[in-house]
Amino acid sequence: METALLVLAAGLGSRYGGVKQVDPVGPAGETILEYSVYDALAAGFDEVVFLIRRGIEADFRETVLGRLPAPLRSRLAFQELESLLAPGEAAAAREAGRTKPWGTGHALLCAASAIGSPFAVINADDFYGRESFRLVRDFLAARGPESRDWCMAGYELRRTTSPHGSVSRGLCGLGPDGRLASVTEHTAIEEAGGRFVSRGGAAPGAELELGGGELVSMNFWGFTPAVFGLAEPRFRAFLAEGRGSPKAEFYLPSLVDELVRRGEASVSVLPTPEAWFGLTYREDAPAARARIAELVRAGAYPSPLWGAGLPR
Repeated sequence: METALLVLAAGLGSRYGGVKQVDPVGPAGETILEYSVYDALAAGFDEVVFLIRRGIEADFRETVLGRLPAPLRSRLAFQELESLLAPGEAAAAREAGRTKPWGTGHALLCAASAIGSPFAVINADDFYGRESFRLVRDFLAARGPESRDWCMAGYELRRTTSPHGSVSRGLCGLGPDGRLASVTEHTAIEEAGGRFVSRGGAAPGAELELGGGELVSMNFWGFTPAVFGLAEPRFRAFLAEGRGSPKAEFYLPSLVDELVRRGEASVSVLPTPEAWFGLTYREDAPAARARIAELVRAGAYPSPLWGAGLPR
């Protein structure tokens, strides 16, 4: 069974302060998402779909697509505020002060027409590690397009924080069978002195102290195309219920949480030994560049990354 990789690269990068998807981190100017694509291809994924905004298309084509080897099967999909909305809905949202798209669940739906096989979803600005791609690809390769048996790469919380500010993570609850029972989006988790505190959980204003060993979602999901038919009516309900405020988000983890709780899908959590790093804040960039340099020196990646073409 063929498998695809969907790279979510349409975020505005508000906390980062720029278009971080095309910022260089590799010795030859490579972006983080290029290392993810390299790892995915090495793990056996067959094609890549990049979801971007029209406003960064020129930079993206020059900085990323222009460097990728010609044999790579890839395509672009686009996410804008008005994507999948009726003209009246988009106009009403703009009048209410909405300026950006509707989040990762909306992004998923924007890519539906470009995907016809089991696929993984990742963020463009997160480094996930090669073993994570292997785990997810091996799972997906055994699923048919209509299967509702999906997966998620699970990371230890302590391996996913930034020293430069809070991060948003989906805190996972597991059932007795090890499958996902719930995933709750925490939008402000901070680490300080070995303590992990969430100030952006389900209860506004409440603080929750965490141990650091909890499994969290880093938006590395393994789906089949069946997810689109389940997500679309939820997105319509999200808009109809008046949540189209300037800051409302149709979160992918929240969508999965609802589907799992209702028994409409099953999600296996695949614990990964990998440690995350990424570009949540501009101050994260030097550490990301240093980590990539270490991996290059250790022989994990060639430099330049695509000097020998696609990974074998």
